[in-house]
Amino acid sequence: MPSASQPASFGRSRAGKQDISLYNFFAPAGVLSKMHPAYEFRRGQLQMAQAVEQALEEKRHLIVEAGTGTGKTLAYLLPVIRSGKRVIISTGTKNLQEQLFYKDIPFLEQALFPNGEGKLNVCYMKGRNNYLCKKKLYDLTNQPVLSGLEEIEHYRAIAAWETTTHTGDRAELASLPEASALWHKLDARSDTCLGQKCSAFETCFITEMHRRAMESDIIIVNHHLFFADLAIKQASEYAPDAGILPEVGAVIFDEAHELEDVAGSYFGVSVSNQRVEDLARDVEASLARNKLLSASVMGALKSLRERSQLFFSVLPPGEGRFAFENRREFMEDNGDEFIALNQSLQRMSSELQNLPSKSEEVFTFSRRAQELQVQLGFLMESEDHNTVFWVERRMGRGGSVGSGQGHGHGNVYLQATPIDVAPILKATLFEQLETAVLTSATLAVGGGFEYMKRRLGLEHVREVVLPSHFDYPKQALFYVPPDLPDPRTPQFSAKAADRIRRLLEITRGRAFVLFTSYAQMNEVYQRLLGELEFPMLLQGDAPKSALLEEFRLTPHAVLFATSSFWQGVDVQGEQLSCVIIDRLPFAVPSDPVVAARVKSIDAEGGNAFLDYQVPSAVITLKQGFGRLIRSLHDRGLLTLLDNRILKKAYGRVFVQSLPNYRRTTEIRDVEEFFRAGRLKAG
Repeated sequence: MPSASQPASFGRSRAGKQDISLYNFFAPAGVLSKMHPAYEFRRGQLQMAQAVEQALEEKRHLIVEAGTGTGKTLAYLLPVIRSGKRVIISTGTKNLQEQLFYKDIPFLEQALFPNGEGKLNVCYMKGRNNYLCKKKLYDLTNQPVLSGLEEIEHYRAIAAWETTTHTGDRAELASLPEASALWHKLDARSDTCLGQKCSAFETCFITEMHRRAMESDIIIVNHHLFFADLAIKQASEYAPDAGILPEVGAVIFDEAHELEDVAGSYFGVSVSNQRVEDLARDVEASLARNKLLSASVMGALKSLRERSQLFFSVLPPGEGRFAFENRREFMEDNGDEFIALNQSLQRMSSELQNLPSKSEEVFTFSRRAQELQVQLGFLMESEDHNTVFWVERRMGRGGSVGSGQGHGHGNVYLQATPIDVAPILKATLFEQLETAVLTSATLAVGGGFEYMKRRLGLEHVREVVLPSHFDYPKQALFYVPPDLPDPRTPQFSAKAADRIRRLLEITRGRAFVLFTSYAQMNEVYQRLLGELEFPMLLQGDAPKSALLEEFRLTPHAVLFATSSFWQGVDVQGEQLSCVIIDRLPFAVPSDPVVAARVKSIDAEGGNAFLDYQVPSAVITLKQGFGRLIRSLHDRGLLTLLDNRILKKAYGRVFVQSLPNYRRTTEIRDVEEFFRAGRLKAG
């Protein structure tokens, strides 16, 4: 029998692959040089592959910063294949997942098995809400509860697709809008799953995905799925059927700079009015379908909805995310509303338990009601010192006000997030795994990993910083204007807009202008509207993918954007010749999680500004600037309009952490750089 970390297919699919050493694969005149049309020997790629192979052999953890252009996916994939272990590769985005599965893996397969004599055993998994639940679809077929023509149209498209799809992955349904309200009623979320007791279990898409994972050598997931799965396993104390990811010999975390935030969100607790409404709706639909909707159950449902609306409407006022620091005083004033919601959840649970004939679904509903009670109790009454409690208000699904809201505020979320995830990750992840490899182009601060190791609870880890394959002094010019006012002053926006206009005239557009806030983005965009001769694109006017496509296809375009365009965006060539960033990207100090982390570090005798806020901003700045140089032929201008990087002592940490760009404070150097580029191109 294979061990948990060694797949059953090991002997069959890997024959002959051990013959190719890392050197013979990556070196000049090696396998890669013959296969890849744009091959160039990259010393960093071979060094990274050797470090990953050593970590897998020695069962040690490894953290490696590999600059853009290193070719890091092949550098970790080949050692993984040679190791004979079952390995999870967890990425920051679905885009990178797709690149690995549809591009890198087939390329490696062709290189390793040129005559088609073998195959790599790989599967690709997303979060459960990306997949269709057959049982929900079949239940809806028997008793359609659809609102409006649009939902009926979506339902018909999904029902027709279900008969032909092999995966049940909604990404195949290009015609289904991202904000489809119907999909949420049909997806395979874990809280509505009946597991092995479901009538559709054998043909279920999640079951099939789980089977594929058990038979695979390499399982490609994203960080959200990985940590959702880890949190479920931890909550159920590693019960054998908890979660959907199998045990593995190693995990590779690509884009590992995102781990702290993603892990924090999954090891926290979140209860919203939408979640209560989802439970009420599911109970109502199921019992109506099974002719079990009695007057007493209807009464319990009505009470639950009313009590939920009342409780969420009396939560402290405010927009966006804000700390819930006065929970004790709130409970003194509004304890009755909290108790009433708790009692209505208890009543719902009792009504379900008293039903004469109970389907498996009914037990699931009862469990969900009890889980809501426990989590609400924690959110309102816990005194846990490593947790920050906060409230968030968002618009309902599809931008409309959700069901059962108080005062038209959309959906209200009560949240609890760990302040420090390091002890949790150390105990649940790094101490349980033989090997974890963390990699990204942006992990080091000031040339070292102290910040990342401290934030993630990483100990006894091998560290490697690899230089980029690019010639940054020749390819990129980094300009900081010394004469602009401090970005925190009211004068900044007007002066910044003038300088941006001047720079865009020199670069002939072809730029990303990236902001740390929507307000600043909109103000500068409005100031430049009609002032620029280039096509201007604004984040929010279209979906991210559509804006990127338009940018790529529109000569001299300028894109104004915020945080979601700072990372995971790849535009090669002259089309992107300039990246302008408005200010040093310090996290918003009033954000409840950031504020709690700052307070906690200072309380323990640390210096939160230098130990947390500066390093975090360094990594974000490296990400933003990383959009510009994506290939050996790219060339362009990086601009930071915030001269605190020159004037403040902490500015040195930023400068030391950035690649070795050529630097200037003179705009005439910018003009000269583009003049030289045009002469060369001509």
